[in-house]
Amino acid sequence: QVQLVESGGGLVQAGGSLRLSCAASGRTFEMYAMAWFRQRPGKEREFVARIWWSRGSTSYVDSVKGRFTISRDNAKNTNSLQMNSLKPEDTAVYYCAASVVSKPASWDYWGQGTQVTVSS
Repeated sequence: QVQLVESGGGLVQAGGSLRLSCAASGRTFEMYAMAWFRQRPGKEREFVARIWWSRGSTSYVDSVKGRFTISRDNAKNTNSLQMNSLKPEDTAVYYCAASVVSKPASWDYWGQGTQVTVSS
């Protein structure tokens, strides 16, 4: 089991920045990748960014490329999502997720979510 706890959400004006963090605990040695998803009001949950735990390579949804950066600290078992040039449409509950080596394509572990609100 892997437990995830997000932090860092809040209210920011359009054009501003926020940094989300996700702390992992438990069987972290089994982690394959970590990711951020978001759920905007009235929308389904969507993928935002991913980082492969061992390689550190990353991928992003097109709408955040060039504005968001995901990074990791293997020693602390944390990842961060730096969000710059925020737009009102980035308003959502952001969730941290993790997959493990035995099921690399399955996001089996989720945090509780953190609210990000971007005002216009």
